[in-house]
Amino acid sequence: MNVSGRKRVVITGASSGIGAATAEAFAADGARLVLAARDAEALEQIATVCRRSGAEVLTAPVDVTDAADVAELAIQARRWLGEIDVWFSNVGIGVVGKFHEVPISAHRRVIDANLMGHLNDAHAVLPIFLEQQRGIFVNMISVGGFIPAPWAASYTASKFGLRGMAQALRGEVAAYPHIHICDVYPTFVDTPAIRHAGNYTGGETSVPPGVLNPRTVAKAVVRLADRPRNTTAVGAPATTMKLAQFLAPELSARLIDRFLASYFARAQPAPHSPGNLFHSPADDGQVDGGFRRPRQRRIAAVAAGAVTAGAIVAGVLLARRRR
Repeated sequence: MNVSGRKRVVITGASSGIGAATAEAFAADGARLVLAARDAEALEQIATVCRRSGAEVLTAPVDVTDAADVAELAIQARRWLGEIDVWFSNVGIGVVGKFHEVPISAHRRVIDANLMGHLNDAHAVLPIFLEQQRGIFVNMISVGGFIPAPWAASYTASKFGLRGMAQALRGEVAAYPHIHICDVYPTFVDTPAIRHAGNYTGGETSVPPGVLNPRTVAKAVVRLADRPRNTTAVGAPATTMKLAQFLAPELSARLIDRFLASYFARAQPAPHSPGNLFHSPADDGQVDGGFRRPRQRRIAAVAAGAVTAGAIVAGVLLARRRR
């Protein structure tokens, strides 16, 4: 039992974006933190910010694709924290491009980090939760766990896989009322991730209008530490995303494919690059990606809702035509 009332939290992928924002949010809430990512220097930048809030912070350079390293992280975190209340599995990378034009090594790396990395996290901490008889595993997925993303096939595969993994694990821990597997599904978020992604499109990447502030997602994660729930959508209702996937998965994929083909045909040229797939980016340690514009900051939910609602309407119309 945590008699001090201070949450004890492990965050993987804590060196930038949502992970960094969540570290800062938990720090402001008085938590004790273990922060993990590949880039030791960037982790220390985030840890310094958290310590200014009075938080105790331990940093651990770890590549979550290495199962032995993640297992050692869990041992180290438990030893330092005493117990683990929350493990936020947050690592996520991506590569953009037509499937057959992206090197298979890049696809494999995305699966290794986004899917196997989260499996490694869960495999390391679940035995600790079972021994404690409690604990919260927060699984960062994305809207890509419901809506397929052409030009990002391996990313889609990893996110659909994470959703299935979480559902399976919830079945396994159903007999333990104080162990929770919580999924988080944000829409597009203003983090450095899109700049850091592998890019084999031939054009510069960007994000659609209305991207979320990463601190909004961080607040949702922090709330789960007190009020865990299976599914949390940020930026669009989870029910809408599920309906879009159920009613019109192929149609939404075709529409997205056409949009991306048109976009990259007009985008500023950019060389092919593996981005941060195999190495930490030089500008790691940042929360924001710099894509938000003042007029866009309040329309993320509207934009995301319109896309998914449109897919639902189209799916219903197609279903009626087929009768």
